[in-house]
Amino acid sequence: MCLSAIYITVASHNRIYSFLLLNTFLGYIPIEIAMHINSQKKTPVLVVLTVLWFLFYPNAPYVITDLFHLAMLNPYNSSTGLMEFNLHLWLKFTNLVTSALGCSLMGFWSLEHVADTILIKFKLWSKTNKIFLVSTLIIFSSVGIYIGRFLRLHTAYLFIDPKEVVSELIQMWNPRMLVFIGFMTIIQLIFYFSFDITRSSLSNNQELLAENNKQKEQ
Repeated sequence: MCLSAIYITVASHNRIYSFLLLNTFLGYIPIEIAMHINSQKKTPVLVVLTVLWFLFYPNAPYVITDLFHLAMLNPYNSSTGLMEFNLHLWLKFTNLVTSALGCSLMGFWSLEHVADTILIKFKLWSKTNKIFLVSTLIIFSSVGIYIGRFLRLHTAYLFIDPKEVVSELIQMWNPRMLVFIGFMTIIQLIFYFSFDITRSSLSNNQELLAENNKQKEQ
């Protein structure tokens, strides 16, 4: 639905924001893969699906960095300095924010789902192990965001020209890159734990409602 809205309202009329189509599509791929991952699958199948998910997952939080393109909107009137009521600008704003939040939030769902599945499958589940695995995956995804944003390498390049990709990956490490990874990790951790707190709160509310309904029936 998000892809359709972007195509109809942006890409078909304004090529400047047509990148959202590709980025949103790539951000959706790990979400779709995660929907096919569960602990009931045979280990070889689960491993293959998990590896594919891992390779594509950074595309989901990557879309957050597209919010920098909001700077291109220039919503302020040059003479008054006030924000203009321009629906075309707000439409572009809506598409950028919808893509970023939709892919990242659903991406965090896939992150938690995959982490839970792996730990349950191999009988390693505990809160500590889950936090460690999720944090590790987030750090790796931050590296992936750097690769996509600054090296301009998409996941598909791993299959098209793996030798060149490996060469660039070896050469990319430097202090500034590590600081960027730290920034992206902080952002993702805040998003993830906010998501986790919200989910836990909703779950607690459901339990309270269920108990309240039982008491009424009695």
